Amino acid sequence: MPPMRLVRDDDRTALLMDEPCEAEELQLQVDAESNVDDLPARPPEGELADGTPEDPGDDAGAVLESIDAGALEALLLSTHHPLTAGRLAEFMDLASTKPVRKAIQQLNSDYEAGGRAFRIEQVAGGFQILTLPRYGDHLKKLHQKEIDARLTKAALETLAIIAYKQPILRADVEAVRGVACGETIRSLMEKHLVKIAGRAEEPGRPILYGTTKRFLELFGLNSLKDLPQPESGEKPKVLEQPKLDAVGE
Repeated sequence: MPPMRLVRDDDRTALLMDEPCEAEELQLQVDAESNVDDLPARPPEGELADGTPEDPGDDAGAVLESIDAGALEALLLSTHHPLTAGRLAEFMDLASTKPVRKAIQQLNSDYEAGGRAFRIEQVAGGFQILTLPRYGDHLKKLHQKEIDARLTKAALETLAIIAYKQPILRADVEAVRGVACGETIRSLMEKHLVKIAGRAEEPGRPILYGTTKRFLELFGLNSLKDLPQPESGEKPKVLEQPKLDAVGE
């Protein structure tokens, strides 16, 4: 049996100093955690370091800058009919219609600032380049042939009744006007202003009439909601002659 060795408190302290101390390890871990707490917190997603929200318009601005305004104008000038924002976005390989609408607003601002004679207007659910109304007298001289073939008063009255009360039977149109309207309706259909909108659910299945998209284009309306609304108890307003202010009309 080896002899026992007495260890003084000083010697035990020296022996303990040679071995890792659990207390020191715990202290180092606490210090490390406190250092992490001192680091600046990572801002939540969608916010900047000062707590202000990120501006989502930055990406939209980048998309807008990538639009070829010349290509947009060329598309609108190449057709006599309105093009919807969806079709324009499709032709320009865009994922949404928002950049198209923003570009149209910017183009119209440029046109106004430059004193141009036309604007991009919303017509029949789409967009079309139209000349300003103040140049109508000059355009009338250019389109004299079309002016000569303009609608008669009877045609305008019939068209107004159909526009306000569609879908409507020919008998109902004649009841409002008090005269036969068969030839007038046929003439309006030949001009692509009136179409067959269906058949009534009554004996004989008579034909129902309504207006066409060409009607909206010719009268410069975006939808039927843009028709002048008559006051209560009044007959439908008689439409005015269409304005020949569309480019290429």
